[in-house]
Amino acid sequence: MLGLLGQLQHTRAKTVVFVAVLEKNVDDFNVATWQPQIEGGKTGRELPAIVDEIITMAWVDFGDRKPVRAFVCTNPNKWAYPAKDRSGRLEQFEPPNLGALIEKLTGPGQRKPFTIVPPEQPA
Repeated sequence: MLGLLGQLQHTRAKTVVFVAVLEKNVDDFNVATWQPQIEGGKTGRELPAIVDEIITMAWVDFGDRKPVRAFVCTNPNKWAYPAKDRSGRLEQFEPPNLGALIEKLTGPGQRKPFTIVPPEQPA
């Protein structure tokens, strides 16, 4: 599987979309993490380093209304969902429309401006 991913990493003329189920792993210290459910532990650990985008579609509770379905596109996020945006074009949350998301990633346009967000201070 890692050999296939290595080949796909160098295929720039095509867009490849992987779809995976997330599984929640809880370690000995009761810390939960989300990982793609993929055959082979090494593949799941190395996949984020190979692909350009990791986007999680989930029901997101913003606290002020009912949970809504959204694409979670950047990390860190308060749910600890796997997410990564190497393109610099995505907001932390995007509408759950895969066609619009691919168009935003591959279409003409500029990257969003880079800003440094200071860490939250403990209360």
